[in-house]
Amino acid sequence: MHKKLLTILLALGSQWAISQTTIIRNPEIAQMISEISADSLEHHVRALASFNSRHTLSTDQENGMPAAQRYVLSKFNHFAKQSSGRMSAEIENFTISADNRRIKADSPGANVVATLKGTNPADDRIFIISAHMDSRNKDVMDAEGSSPGANDDGSGTATVIELARIMASHEFSATIMFVAFTGEEQGLKGATYMADKAKSEGWNLAAVLNNDIVGNSSSSETLIKDNLKMRVFSETIPASETEQEANIRRYTNAENDSKSRQLARYIKEHGDKYVDQFEVKLIYRADRFLRGGDQTPFARNAFTAVRMSEMNEDFIHQHENVRVEDGIHYGDLPEYMDFEYLRKVSAVNLASLASLANSPDQPQEVKIDVRGLSNKSTLIWDAPEIGKAVGYYVLMRETSSPMWEQKFWTTETTLTLPYSKDNYFFAVQSVSESGAESLPVFPTPLSR
Repeated sequence: MHKKLLTILLALGSQWAISQTTIIRNPEIAQMISEISADSLEHHVRALASFNSRHTLSTDQENGMPAAQRYVLSKFNHFAKQSSGRMSAEIENFTISADNRRIKADSPGANVVATLKGTNPADDRIFIISAHMDSRNKDVMDAEGSSPGANDDGSGTATVIELARIMASHEFSATIMFVAFTGEEQGLKGATYMADKAKSEGWNLAAVLNNDIVGNSSSSETLIKDNLKMRVFSETIPASETEQEANIRRYTNAENDSKSRQLARYIKEHGDKYVDQFEVKLIYRADRFLRGGDQTPFARNAFTAVRMSEMNEDFIHQHENVRVEDGIHYGDLPEYMDFEYLRKVSAVNLASLASLANSPDQPQEVKIDVRGLSNKSTLIWDAPEIGKAVGYYVLMRETSSPMWEQKFWTTETTLTLPYSKDNYFFAVQSVSESGAESLPVFPTPLSR
């Protein structure tokens, strides 16, 4: 009996050993995450919600959108003092053209932007973390009524402010922009302005992490209470896809491997690595039904962009006028938020953003050799143009798997694996001396 039990325990021990995963956290990133404060996030949400209205068309200089924008700017400028001159901040004004829908006449708009310059002069990459600071009532055209917008999207704006506070005193190879957009509720106006500007000016915009409604852990109707999960939305087929790109996608069956989907996987991997008691859920949609977010204009302009959002939404406290009706309290107020949950979401953002901004650029010209029949797979690539890669990971997963399952290390720019290209998907990412990994690149076929 004892011998049989020992055999079972040894077998189980062997299985456990195989399933173990070694987690290595970058000490600097871990330290930054430890500095994220739920109290600080709550302070910013309550400050934003205290303005009577953050409606895009609000002109109240003392208690409306202009005052709220000055509040965010003041925080950015305060943090900039810790950046050794690398961070600057501004309110970037622009004109929102009338659209005969939610903008009846040409109107002033403004984004509040803090820019933390990268320390590598040769690194022109830009990473954006964003949220929208405008709020709304049930009537989207109500620019006068009280609309606190605590969770939508004071929560995302607070995350942007908090990360600017913590990251300002640290150095990153690439430039990071912390952006509070205006005009999201009126049709993604502020984000469209910046995305179009980035395209026309040729920014090397590497990724956009947009945070919208990220501070609540309870759902209406289903009454779920869960502060252990968040969602990342990413497009399946790129909105900007050309016909040539579509042909390659169909040939390689890369419907689940858009650049934004690679970013979403990256965020999940780093969130799982750095944030305890929390899970990032990959949502294979560009956004929710009947809704949109500020990541959309960037995706339309062929930039890599995703939306971060809470797992369970509370529609009683979203897009509703503040009131009590039949004993139910409506309205987007701070009292209905979970600031410890918001801290975890902010930590996922920081872990991903810090890792990306200190990584080498992606490997170039990544190819998979399909010139002959073989049960092996050969991948070939060029070194990144920006940053130094001390090596590369070749990633592999089964075609039915949502996440990369294995990483193969090499210091060369080619690797042959004894796994059939017909049975697995592959990608390649650059790795820095500190272990920072670039976004993965899905290979295109090398057929001649």
